[in-house]
Amino acid sequence: MEELNLLRAFGDVFRGQKYNHRVSNTGDMIASHLYEDLLALGDSKKFTQNVEARIGVVNTGNQVKGKKGRRGDGTFGRIVPGVPATSIAGFAVARGPIANLELGAEVKVVATKMIAQIDRVTTDLNNQAKVFRGLNPNCITVGIAGVNHAPQYVGYEGNRLYVAKKAPAKEADEIIRRLDRDVRANYDEFLILPYSATNIEPFPFAWIGEKNVRQEYASLLVRLCDLYERRF
Repeated sequence: MEELNLLRAFGDVFRGQKYNHRVSNTGDMIASHLYEDLLALGDSKKFTQNVEARIGVVNTGNQVKGKKGRRGDGTFGRIVPGVPATSIAGFAVARGPIANLELGAEVKVVATKMIAQIDRVTTDLNNQAKVFRGLNPNCITVGIAGVNHAPQYVGYEGNRLYVAKKAPAKEADEIIRRLDRDVRANYDEFLILPYSATNIEPFPFAWIGEKNVRQEYASLLVRLCDLYERRF
């Protein structure tokens, strides 16, 4: 596998540009690359066959036809029969409405004021895991949380700018501890991505322990392929 698309997409949220906390589709964009990486790895023959036959698709609306529930950031499943899949430039996995959820991903980017928002973050993650399993008890659930370790940070919300009173680096360990304690067990796979982004021009981005980040994510992909083979 030549490139880990999801890790690149996550980094590009910060790299060379300011990150705005109020952009609602950031998680969707990051999660969509998970399925590209699963296809590129190729360890699940069933996943590859379904994608290539265009019956396994990503639903950008993150809804399952005939089912109700809070939308996740990334939903993959069996396309509604009789509906043609849609190709998207730059993506190998097609899009379309799904009749059954097979893979559900939820992404959180925790960048600043992390202690203040951790209860909301853990609640959102846990509630989404319940929604995924309510839509299909056999679906594979994936949680991803990026945790900032920067020594300083500037936040943007619309046209408003503020300097973080407490550096993300001083909160990161506690955030990771709470995510491990309160969220991890509720997902089939849960990945914490430690990174550093100050959100200050020229907007640098770096992984904390890049080799380990890449290996942990690549290992998660292997396990997801194995789960897909066994469940579907």
